[in-house]
Amino acid sequence: MSKFPRIKSTDKSNPKKKESQVAGLPPGTPIYVGKPRTGPITISCLHYSRGEVEERDNLTPADCGAYIGKPEVTWINVNGIHDPKAISHMGEVFGLHPLVVEDIMNTQQRPKMEDHGDSIFLVVKMLSYDDAKKDIQFEQMSVVLTGDYILTFQERPGDVFDTIRERIRSGKGRIRSMGTDYLAYAILDAIVDYYYVVLEKIGESIEAIEEALMESPEHDTLELIYYLKREMIILRKSVWPMREIIGGLERSESDIMTPETGRYLRDAYDHTIQAIDMVETYRDTLSGMLDLYLSSISNRMNEVMKVLTIIATIFIPLTFIAGVYGMNFDRTAGPFSMPELGWPYGYMLTMLLMFGISIAMLIFFRRKKWL
Repeated sequence: MSKFPRIKSTDKSNPKKKESQVAGLPPGTPIYVGKPRTGPITISCLHYSRGEVEERDNLTPADCGAYIGKPEVTWINVNGIHDPKAISHMGEVFGLHPLVVEDIMNTQQRPKMEDHGDSIFLVVKMLSYDDAKKDIQFEQMSVVLTGDYILTFQERPGDVFDTIRERIRSGKGRIRSMGTDYLAYAILDAIVDYYYVVLEKIGESIEAIEEALMESPEHDTLELIYYLKREMIILRKSVWPMREIIGGLERSESDIMTPETGRYLRDAYDHTIQAIDMVETYRDTLSGMLDLYLSSISNRMNEVMKVLTIIATIFIPLTFIAGVYGMNFDRTAGPFSMPELGWPYGYMLTMLLMFGISIAMLIFFRRKKWL
């Protein structure tokens, strides 16, 4: 039971301490709110067109500024948002609003979409499953979409976009012939697809819990049920807003979004609805499993109490007989004496009487189907 997948969520990193530092500061103040992280921030770039691809790593914010205004598609990815100076510099280079920079550095943002006219700002929750560590990792990702480039900001290195990068490098599919809006769709679609991977792992855990409940429910089972119920709340907070984001992009009147990409967004929207249905199904299943656990424990207690009650009921008349004949009365003391105390076979007859009463009560309980 200890090998169930665990979700490592930045929501559990005591963000209230950082949020208290933001209170009272002017809007747009760049302060990192999230899990404490160290190490340098890395910037990579994929610049491509239908015929060629340029890929660069370890860029500086100034290097990234050279791609502004180019007719090709540019995807700039920033790994790490814990350095306010570096993120602020990126905001200055690309002309990001201070409130956008503040939202990028606050990992407690609710997933959302903001249309700024010449750009679209997205905040989504990205989930991934680590097969080596057997756990589920949760992080916030921010996306700035324009007609020329896409900026993505991640909390840490590592993501779920390797297949997208490979499609860009190899030229497979239509991604190299489409614009930034299609790249944004591909990013969102990859995130939604990995929701299914995470939900599959949760589903395996739920199946294992169901087997444990049917065989021998233990206290650890109850703890795991409560744990998964909490994690499903986090998943619900991540998946439900994604429907609004994709729906908002599909309905957007911005020139950045083309009708051709809108068709693909409708497909991603359907996938999001399916993921939401899975989340709600698992939540209902876990609630039902909690009731099943309580019923199993109650039934087990009832079985124990039934056995103890039957044993006590059988011994009630036996205790009465033993009590009566255990009284210290003289067998010759008048007409109301106990002459059977002097019988040579009195002990044997008393034991046979007790045995007979026990057998008769067991037969009675059996006929009443109490046993």
